[in-house]
Amino acid sequence: METLNIIKVVFEEGFKYAILALGVYLAYSILDFPDLSVDGTMPLGAIVSSVLILKGMNPWLSLLIAFVCGLAAGSLTGILHVKLKLEPLLSGILVYTILLSINLVLIKAGTDGQSIVSIFGKDTIFNSGIANVLPTNVSGVNVRKLIVLAIFVVVLKILIDLYLKTKSGMLLRATGSNQQYVVMLAKNPGMSKILGLSIGNGLAAISGAVIAQSTETANTTMGVGMVVFGLSSVIIGLSVFKRIGFMKATTMVIIGTIIYKACLQIAVVIGLPSEYNKLLMAVLFVLALVFSGTLKGKVGKRRDKNA
Repeated sequence: METLNIIKVVFEEGFKYAILALGVYLAYSILDFPDLSVDGTMPLGAIVSSVLILKGMNPWLSLLIAFVCGLAAGSLTGILHVKLKLEPLLSGILVYTILLSINLVLIKAGTDGQSIVSIFGKDTIFNSGIANVLPTNVSGVNVRKLIVLAIFVVVLKILIDLYLKTKSGMLLRATGSNQQYVVMLAKNPGMSKILGLSIGNGLAAISGAVIAQSTETANTTMGVGMVVFGLSSVIIGLSVFKRIGFMKATTMVIIGTIIYKACLQIAVVIGLPSEYNKLLMAVLFVLALVFSGTLKGKVGKRRDKNA
């Protein structure tokens, strides 16, 4: 039973953060844009959704509004980079800094001066609406939250895959790999960047909102280290499953997030103090980078031999 609960926790956590990783994938892998504003948009979505639920709004509608707020934040990052010609890292840092104040203002305004939004006992996507028709327990394990998360992530993944096949999605891919080609097509690569960053940060905001509804709490510090987490998940997924031709990149990212969360959960099981969580995240990120570089080197050598 304990093993089943651990596995359930790993998949629940993996699915929640997979939404964030998908957003990072769009910015980092598709656009080749190191977007640090994710650390701010993730708690932005969590706070917006939690405050709205606290005020009586439908939890699903609060997710949509959180997504829109994330879109706005991502657009700002894109505008600073495209219109003001700021470097990607500086654009992300500026937006993250702005969101530190905005998130604090929102949380204090929504809770009458509190530093944490608590929605214990309120309706969430896990205990209201369509969730009520889903099974609660299987073999003594509460699986309702896991089922809701799995369905939600799969739907988002399908939507992203469909979008990337559209004309706009193709331009997004081309912008990240060859901007001159996009210009030759008489299209504006800057607008594609803004759109891609908007969607990526919108997904980060949704991830924050889902996490907040799962834990029934939100605060301004919950986004710290999320860029590292998202990048690690993307790198692990794309590196480990790169040679599986039939698997889509979005699926790789989702599985990579679950693997990453499993590593963190193993650390908890063996008794690693929670103070070392961020350190462990950094170590796993470095290992992912090293593994990714090693794998690329091996693939490159094989290609040279075959040439």
